[in-house]
Amino acid sequence: MDKLQKALAKLSDREALFVEEVLFRFKARNYLGLNLIKLKGAKDLFRIKAGRLRIIFSMSSNGVKLIDVGYRSEKTYRNY
Repeated sequence: MDKLQKALAKLSDREALFVEEVLFRFKARNYLGLNLIKLKGAKDLFRIKAGRLRIIFSMSSNGVKLIDVGYRSEKTYRNY
């Protein structure tokens, strides 16, 4: 199991549904109402913030790639 699958498995049912909804909205290119911010110093990395939950992904011409899902901490954005 990779890091992303482990992170998704740790989420509550409500948070997992939220992540699923966000991914569905990305496929439909509906960004309205999402707390979407480009990460500083990164060319194509973005994050969505919902309470303590952070969804980090890259967006390019090839599509959207989910990178990490987790809770806010001092180490949340350290590796990006």
